[in-house]
Amino acid sequence: MEHLELLQIIISLIATPLHVPIIPIIALSLPAIIVLIVFVYESKNKKKKYDTIIEVSKNISDPEEIRDLIKSLEDNKKKSPIDLRRSGVITIFIGAGLFMLGWIAIGSVVEGVGALVALVGVGQMVAGYIYPNQSEEINKVVEEFEKK
Repeated sequence: MEHLELLQIIISLIATPLHVPIIPIIALSLPAIIVLIVFVYESKNKKKKYDTIIEVSKNISDPEEIRDLIKSLEDNKKKSPIDLRRSGVITIFIGAGLFMLGWIAIGSVVEGVGALVALVGVGQMVAGYIYPNQSEEINKVVEEFEKK
């Protein structure tokens, strides 16, 4: 019986009105906590990367080698242009999936959202065909040729 009474006391302490608001507070602050963790992690990685560059550059006397080292460590994500045609197709199919979900299960609101998302994808595809990425690729090839 003592264990049962102890368990009832613990449950009553947890279920008191003072502890109930903690769940919404945690739920609402969780996105901010996640974003903060991401920023802290990225800033630590950048700091380590720059410290590594400084340590390596202390042992290199040629400035051209240092420039090549810095260029090789730059993020490759920033160099690649966005392919609007590819992202347009992905967005169209996400919109079609939402539309089908609303049509089959949920209702007309989700159908409208799905149609909107699909039309945004159509707009991305049209923009991808009007503004192709070829100019960026040509500039890159020309710059590499001029280096040689």
